[in-house]
Amino acid sequence: MDPIDPDTTTVAATRRRRSGPTGDATASARRNGILQAAERLFAEHGYHGVSIRDIAVAAGVPLALVGYYFGPKAQLYQTIFRERAGYIAERLRILAEARRNAPPERLLEEIAKAFVLPVLDLAATPDGKVFLRLLARGMNEQLAEDQPVIRELFDPLANAFIDAIAAAQPGVRRETAAWSYQFALGALLLHVTDERIPRLSPGAARQRNRARDLLVRFTAEGIRGACRQS
Repeated sequence: MDPIDPDTTTVAATRRRRSGPTGDATASARRNGILQAAERLFAEHGYHGVSIRDIAVAAGVPLALVGYYFGPKAQLYQTIFRERAGYIAERLRILAEARRNAPPERLLEEIAKAFVLPVLDLAATPDGKVFLRLLARGMNEQLAEDQPVIRELFDPLANAFIDAIAAAQPGVRRETAAWSYQFALGALLLHVTDERIPRLSPGAARQRNRARDLLVRFTAEGIRGACRQS
């Protein structure tokens, strides 16, 4: 008998059996497995292309356990983004350090590094690449289910970078700094999710480190050029 099968036991009994170090570890592993399965499926098929049953099957858990841990599908979807919020904090930390320490003539380049490099580091891991595909979908589709996490997590991040761009380009209008951020975000998300570069330039696919430098330079110079026309 599966001790967490909701068809054969009660939630109360499940909680009792799950108590203690071994039970806690099992519960944590199952919870993480659900999150990973949901993240992968949502990234591949979109929010409306995935059911709770799909997630349960992919995670290898009973259907009711998904709701037990995460509630309705929208809540599970939003939990994925909140669980990944550490990389947002890292970008904000690097950005704050750049604003404190970079000389004025180098500030925009350091802002571009804070914007680009933590995301590329995340994209270098298999799980991180899946999450970034999901993030790109969310930013592109702008579903109602995306709005709570966009407003809670990503709007403050965007405003921090827009403020930094405005500080690095004195006299620039706020809307120009905001558009510059948005254009830079599009280039960054396309770079970490698009797989065409081996077809477009086979040699480029072997030069990932050079791509990092190019994207930082592209971001800084693109913002500088746009702000110059403000």
